[in-house]
Amino acid sequence: MDNMKHKIAPSLLAADFLHLHREIEMVNKSEADWLHMDIMDGVFVPNISFGFPILNAVRPVLKKPMDVHLMVVEPQKFIREVAGAGAYLMNVHYEASTHLQRTIAAIKETGMKAGVTLNPHTPVCLLEDIIHDVDMVLLMSVNPGFGGQEFIGHSVEKTARLKDMITRKGLNTLIEVDGGVNRETAGRLLRAGADVLVAGNFVFRSPEPLQTIKDLKAL
Repeated sequence: MDNMKHKIAPSLLAADFLHLHREIEMVNKSEADWLHMDIMDGVFVPNISFGFPILNAVRPVLKKPMDVHLMVVEPQKFIREVAGAGAYLMNVHYEASTHLQRTIAAIKETGMKAGVTLNPHTPVCLLEDIIHDVDMVLLMSVNPGFGGQEFIGHSVEKTARLKDMITRKGLNTLIEVDGGVNRETAGRLLRAGADVLVAGNFVFRSPEPLQTIKDLKAL
């Protein structure tokens, strides 16, 4: 996984689902690196988003890697389905995974990259004994469940703390941040050490989403 230039991953959660094919074509044409997909179960987070039928429908037309984020209880039950949908990376929540090491190993066995996600209140120090096993850490900079929320400012400092841990251990684990990303917060996160930025409403509600992605990529 190259660390040369930061990656942009538009979040499908903010797309127009009535015109999904058109939205995917926009992402294909754009400078986006990945497509971020939030699967929610209404139990782990207070919302239900979309599931495997959407991943499978998108797969034949999508030209970008799928970055799949499971905001569900017992995410280990769905490793086969996520891999079967052609995901590049599967992200599970630290808070939802009792046997995180086993889950990460099972994800990697399928050939997918493995990510672990932290909610805003979960400290990065809890990753000390797993960070060497994961390809990426996703920091939630809003409370997960809904798009369009306000950015939690403390996330910038949290990103820097995580970057310190990764550097100290001599790893090249990527840091992804999701929630309230716009031009201003993106700059602060990149300076703190973020590698991948997830942007939902900021991209899909933009009058010119292609230009917005280009601008984020150019930061």
